[in-house]
Amino acid sequence: MPDEPVISSDLAVVGAGAAGLYAALSAAAAGARVVLVSATPLAQTASYWAQGGIAAALAVEDSFGRHLADTEGAGRDLVRRSAAQVLVHEAPGRVRHLEALGVRFDADRRGVLALGLEGGHSVRRVVHAGGSATGRRVVRQLSALVVDEPLVEVLEGARAAGAWIHDGRCAGVVLEDGRAIRARATILATGGAAALWSRTTNPPGSLGIGMSIAHAAGADLADLEFLQFHPTAVIGIPGREGFLVTEAIRGEGATLHGTDGERFVEELAPRDEVSRAIAALLDATQATSVGLDMRAVDPALFPNVVSALQDAGLDPTRERIPVSPAAHYMMGGVVTDLHGRSTVPGLYAVGETACTGLHGANRLASNSLSECFVYGARAAAAGLDEPAAPANLADAAPPAAAPLQRPPRATQEALWRDAGINRTREGLERLLGDPHPLARLIAACALRREESRGAHQRTDFPAVDPALDHCHTAIGADERPHPSGWS
Repeated sequence: MPDEPVISSDLAVVGAGAAGLYAALSAAAAGARVVLVSATPLAQTASYWAQGGIAAALAVEDSFGRHLADTEGAGRDLVRRSAAQVLVHEAPGRVRHLEALGVRFDADRRGVLALGLEGGHSVRRVVHAGGSATGRRVVRQLSALVVDEPLVEVLEGARAAGAWIHDGRCAGVVLEDGRAIRARATILATGGAAALWSRTTNPPGSLGIGMSIAHAAGADLADLEFLQFHPTAVIGIPGREGFLVTEAIRGEGATLHGTDGERFVEELAPRDEVSRAIAALLDATQATSVGLDMRAVDPALFPNVVSALQDAGLDPTRERIPVSPAAHYMMGGVVTDLHGRSTVPGLYAVGETACTGLHGANRLASNSLSECFVYGARAAAAGLDEPAAPANLADAAPPAAAPLQRPPRATQEALWRDAGINRTREGLERLLGDPHPLARLIAACALRREESRGAHQRTDFPAVDPALDHCHTAIGADERPHPSGWS
């Protein structure tokens, strides 16, 4: 047993990606004591590898209304408007605050931010730092600030095993090594679940850990059927399998070509459309990849992508890059309100762990990093308004918690086969018998949605059902999915 089995704080934050780091810093700025739990060393989280940028209405020709319309358009009539309104109004302020924290975004010689164009956006509004190294730059800076912040205690190499539930509310979190953190509020910021699929752009730890912890504690999950597949992940290259080639490159003019050399899709359509077009072409031709042609793009704009490809033996300045879709981003997650509160008092979720309804059926590119900062700050503020831990908790022993179940390779292959880009009733019913709990929940939600919308495509229900507009699929402790409407 560790020397200090129970650590007391105002806020426990699980996960040290963009959302967790920002929430921790926001709470510390308010004078709160924070314990930050990180399974990996700082600056090695999934956010570190994010190649996209931060979407915010900063351009003169842009507006909150335009960003809102693009978000709702990509989300296919499933976006929770109130959540999107919060994002578009607060994202510009979060960008300016990140600048004040020392993040240096790409700008011209006069200091005007260089805004990129990505799929689904009607205007340039994506802020980058070091081109496609945005996640790396932002997480590195926030990690450095966290290390220097005396009010934040960082537990590196620590893994959460479960929520500490006492008298019906979350009183903290229990770690795999037997330690526990007692706090007013616990924020889950552990990222998404795309690594549950065998072909993925995500690091191995993106297994829905926070979702599993929240569900075991009694919190509702929602929209698990919506898993976004990124269309341009490198395929067939040892050491670079699943490496994501950011769609900002397509925003600068890169094109997609079939085996016949012809273009076959509008490259800047929303990701679900591009991924389906690639999947259909691969199925028709029995090819394993399409070619991404970025030879007309200035390689200086994306130095880390170009160098990574060259290190793998590919030269994007001379040849097309073999790509195909891969599991990338979970739109669903822990049901929260607009301040990160889950359905369990004292338990919060932010970032890809959460489901505010912001992304609907298909996330608009680069809204995810914006979400981390907007909702990370909101959750920190709301969490500090929670009541202090009850006096009788001081003598209470935290519950024992076993390590969370990791998926076997067979589960990952089953999700790719049965809950991939195209789905059938037969495949989803087969997935209901999978040994991994989260895989079963995903299958149950996907079975209930008998339509094709955004990232969820049913070959047996190929059309959109208008009756399901703005109708979300929630699933509680009884593991029975039910409709839920949010405003």
